[in-house]
Amino acid sequence: MSDYIISQPAIRDLESISSYFADVNVEAGEKFLKEFSKRCQQLVSFPNIGRNYDDLQVGLRGLPLEGYVILYRVTEDRIEIIRVANGRQDLQLLFDKFT
Repeated sequence: MSDYIISQPAIRDLESISSYFADVNVEAGEKFLKEFSKRCQQLVSFPNIGRNYDDLQVGLRGLPLEGYVILYRVTEDRIEIIRVANGRQDLQLLFDKFT
């Protein structure tokens, strides 16, 4: 595994999260984005460390990050970040509505 990509829905999720932190705590937002980047790099090295979410979508995995879940898929040559969701939201509804 050599790289990761971030899907458009995941980019929108990150923009929304960043907007929230911009209003509440910029420092915490910067920390979150740094940790997100670290987790993505970690997934490149250890792609199967996340929990299996096949019940939402076949091949979907998730890794927790400060109250959120990085939802991703492992392909032959990279990690694809599908969504970055609040861990308290109904993930099934998220996938029914947006994928």
